[in-house]
Amino acid sequence: MRPDRGNGSRPQPRGGTSALRPRDAASIMLLDRSGTEVRVLMGRRHSAHAFMPDLYVFPGGRRDPTDHRLGFSGDLNPTVLHALKGSEGRPITDARARALALAAARELFEEAGVRLGAEHGRLDAPLPFLPDLTNLRYMARAITPPGQARRFDTRFFAVFADEAKIDPSEVLESRELQDLQWIDVDDFSSLQVPEITAIILADLRAGLEADSSLPHDRAIPFYFTRRGRFLRTLL
Repeated sequence: MRPDRGNGSRPQPRGGTSALRPRDAASIMLLDRSGTEVRVLMGRRHSAHAFMPDLYVFPGGRRDPTDHRLGFSGDLNPTVLHALKGSEGRPITDARARALALAAARELFEEAGVRLGAEHGRLDAPLPFLPDLTNLRYMARAITPPGQARRFDTRFFAVFADEAKIDPSEVLESRELQDLQWIDVDDFSSLQVPEITAIILADLRAGLEADSSLPHDRAIPFYFTRRGRFLRTLL
């Protein structure tokens, strides 16, 4: 992940950036439900980052142009694929929708060393594993408000560690995401998080309370700014 990647929005107006076009990005909430409380993996962005320095976020970053060419072992749930393609605004292609999910899987590996899929042993492949997108839930979408030096159109995904056969103890810090921690989704008061991250966590808690399995066909909250107003709608 390069320093200008982000995962959401926190209004910090800056002159001359209002017309900046948001770039596709993806963020992933890796959930551990092995204990009495559900925990989510978060880490602190490096202080040298231009976007959200020193704040705690989920692994994630911008979609790379090559993400659509990554192979995968399991496809997105049809409901998730449909929701990604038909969200508010101009509909996107299957390839772009999958690329967003693949970007989330790639970022999880690059930032936390976590493989969302089985290793394949090929040395010439871009990733040492084939991403399995089967269990990804589409949780939210958020566009960074105008006025920031970086703007992203971020899709937030979630996956349960046990469903993905991920050992919660096997996470590694990276240059981009430091001090990785498993955070109780009901109490993240000890961390400094972006406003949009706190909002997405509240949505996650509400979703878990409504149905702890986080069904694939849930309504998707979409956050954006229009005429200076921060808005929420459902996709």
